[in-house]
Amino acid sequence: MKKAKYKVVFIRHGESTWNKTDHWIGWMDVDLTQRGLRQSKEAGQILKEKKYSFDYAFTSFLKRSIKTLDILLGEMDLLWIPTIKDWHLNERHYGDLIGKNKNTVLKKFGEKQFMIWRRSYDVPPPKIKKDNPYFNILQKDLRYKNIKMPETECLKDVIKRVLPYWEKNIVPKVKAGKKVIVSAHGNSLRSLVKYLDNMSKEEIVKFNIPMGIPFVYEFDKNMKPVRHYYLGDKKKIARAIREVENQGKRFKISR
Repeated sequence: MKKAKYKVVFIRHGESTWNKTDHWIGWMDVDLTQRGLRQSKEAGQILKEKKYSFDYAFTSFLKRSIKTLDILLGEMDLLWIPTIKDWHLNERHYGDLIGKNKNTVLKKFGEKQFMIWRRSYDVPPPKIKKDNPYFNILQKDLRYKNIKMPETECLKDVIKRVLPYWEKNIVPKVKAGKKVIVSAHGNSLRSLVKYLDNMSKEEIVKFNIPMGIPFVYEFDKNMKPVRHYYLGDKKKIARAIREVENQGKRFKISR
């Protein structure tokens, strides 16, 4: 086995209000639930117990990711470290599905189309329409005033923005010996996992990341992955993984 030289900790944000109600979220800025707050606190406690420390933190422009990071760092007495926020780490933009209930979409369009929009690697949902209740909210959001906001994205599109950001902004910090944590979203983190583990399109569409569980990648001197693993109680980790795996089973038309 190659010798590990660097570590990076990743975490998917804790449960959000729209995760709980099964609404497509994307770039909408929804808050954490009480459970999400607890998950964030527990993640910080685990990292502190395992004697992790960080020099830099990276996160998205969305408060569910930012709050997860802040709570986590607060538990570690590390709120003072530099935190870089960037839209490149945002969740996938779900186009006109944003704000819609997943079960409602499933019943209206059928299971086949639903799963294509939810899990296809390179087929995006319909572009967000002007009559979507959240169109104007997103268009007027000041945090995006200097960028051309996507109208929809598939995972392939997310990879196109996440990987260059990883290579340009995060990898140099790691190679300089800095300890880094990245708090982001299911799809922005899956983009990195696909790249780091050289997953196929078929493999990545089936891959899920549980919310609020820190996971660590160890790298060799060339930033090639050596191994990766979750931190925390093994039974809790197993339950969290089963929960996210079972999410897809909820969205099936009963026959």
